[in-house]
Amino acid sequence: MAVPKKKVSKSRRDKRRTHYKAPMPSWTHCAQCGEAVRMHHVCPHCGQYKGVQVIEVKQK
Repeated sequence: MAVPKKKVSKSRRDKRRTHYKAPMPSWTHCAQCGEAVRMHHVCPHCGQYKGVQVIEVKQK
């Protein structure tokens, strides 16, 4: 079984991990109202998903 001879410092460990980044979430526009919406999510502005009313949105 492999065992490290020396402790890996936090600096060295973090330098190795610099390329492990979370991707930016994808955004699209709602077909009904045109607002920016996360892909595959219900539109929080009009409450529709793929042209179907899913949630009731209160008018401000």
